[in-house]
Amino acid sequence: MRLTFLGATHEVTGSCFYLEACGRKLLIDCGMEQGHDSFENQEIPVPAADIDAILLTHAHMDHSGKLPMLYVQGFRGHIHATGATTSLCNIMLQDSAHIQMVEAEWRNRKGKRSGETPYIPIYEMEDAIATTKLFVSHQYQEKFTLYDGIEVRFTDVGHLLGSASIELWLKEEGVQKKIVFSGDIGNLNQPLINDPQYIEKADYVVMESTYGDRNHGEKPDYLKSLSNIIQRTFDRGGNVVIPSFAIGRTQLLLYYLRIIKADNLVKGHGNFKVYVDSPLAVEATEIFNRNMIGYFDQEALNLIEAGINPISFPGLTISVTSEESKAINSDNECKVIISASGMCDAGRIRHHLKHNLWRENSTILFVGYQSIGTLGQIILDGATEVKLFGETIQVNAEIQKLAGVSGHADRDGLLKWISSFTPKPEKVFVVHGDDMVCRMFTENLRDEFGYQAIAPYSGTVYDLISNSCVKEGMPVVIQKKQTSSRVDTVFDRLVNAGKRLMVVISHNKGGANKDLAKFTDQINSLCEKWDR
Repeated sequence: MRLTFLGATHEVTGSCFYLEACGRKLLIDCGMEQGHDSFENQEIPVPAADIDAILLTHAHMDHSGKLPMLYVQGFRGHIHATGATTSLCNIMLQDSAHIQMVEAEWRNRKGKRSGETPYIPIYEMEDAIATTKLFVSHQYQEKFTLYDGIEVRFTDVGHLLGSASIELWLKEEGVQKKIVFSGDIGNLNQPLINDPQYIEKADYVVMESTYGDRNHGEKPDYLKSLSNIIQRTFDRGGNVVIPSFAIGRTQLLLYYLRIIKADNLVKGHGNFKVYVDSPLAVEATEIFNRNMIGYFDQEALNLIEAGINPISFPGLTISVTSEESKAINSDNECKVIISASGMCDAGRIRHHLKHNLWRENSTILFVGYQSIGTLGQIILDGATEVKLFGETIQVNAEIQKLAGVSGHADRDGLLKWISSFTPKPEKVFVVHGDDMVCRMFTENLRDEFGYQAIAPYSGTVYDLISNSCVKEGMPVVIQKKQTSSRVDTVFDRLVNAGKRLMVVISHNKGGANKDLAKFTDQINSLCEKWDR
């Protein structure tokens, strides 16, 4: 019964944890690293083909983004998640594959002229599609047996549609332990989705700490702030451009914009236009519309019962095709443009920034977390010019951030969540926060509130039966960022297929002699054909 910490250790992104229990090998999350990373992450300590199953907290890419990479490497087990997470991953993973393939094509076309090594995406569209077929959906509070000795339950954690904390009951060698993975803990009183649900008992807790060093402050009047920004921008003849995460944040903005329009909070500009320019955001909004029951909060359900769609309104225009996207910047009327990605590192938002950053009458409004090193953070930090598509663009637009719009709990919210466990867990593992934040929040839990808390580095291995550290991970500072982690050659894919074959062979131990003989003959026949 051992837990190995791999990703999101002293960093915010790349969530990944490896659990060995009851003779099974499990992963909890397998996310991409996004933005600036300080430390090297340890590799998963077993071949992908050896992993029995994956438990997924939610659909955001820093928790789910590397799942198709595992498929490429031979993983064929089930991925367990809530129904809404399953639906969102279906579109998000394919979108990620599309972005990588487009980037690879662009880099390779450019690099071919200078003789650079070909850039290979970590996975392609067919890998993402195949991965989505491995998902198994569960409802909140449905306790199910994953394997003998392992029971699982997903609990609503109020961060994103379908997001969950994961409770695991493990029984091995007569010892029973319960471990809870918080996932991303949601902020209180968010529109559309429920507040985090609290869990009462656990022996071990792995919890996030994104905002563990600060509070969001007094809850701002989102409607007033957003209305004022739109009002003054439109009054001077500009556009409001909002870099927004396609899933979660975009739907939250639509909720507020519906109210602003319904209550006529922006004066003198009639039924102003709102564009959602992101195919992913459009598909995600449709998923929100299909998953209202069981996921939306009571206030949103009351609107639905009254015949009001909480995230739709007159004047809302959806842009899907490239032609529709380009047409937005040919429209001279004042408008709100919501586009992905939320950190401005990819996607159509970069085109809208190119057309609006230089305009003194426009506003760029940030509504979400910006990782260090991303274009979004660079703009927020006061850059006077940025490069987009090889062109230097002056930053003359008004730059604003809507304070307090966060899907993550703040320090008080995190403390409220962990304090629900009675008695205190044997150990609290603090993850998913910047290096300084992880250390500060851990010290806070330990010194002020009496928790046995540690902030493990990648590579740390913990024995859950003896409550002891088997191997302590060490911080390894990244020297050079790798551009690709996918298998580099067709031969590497063959090697991964061989590893998977060995796993399949081991799974057939104890089978009928007749079947084993047939399997053996098939392997030998294949070897005879290809032995050179």
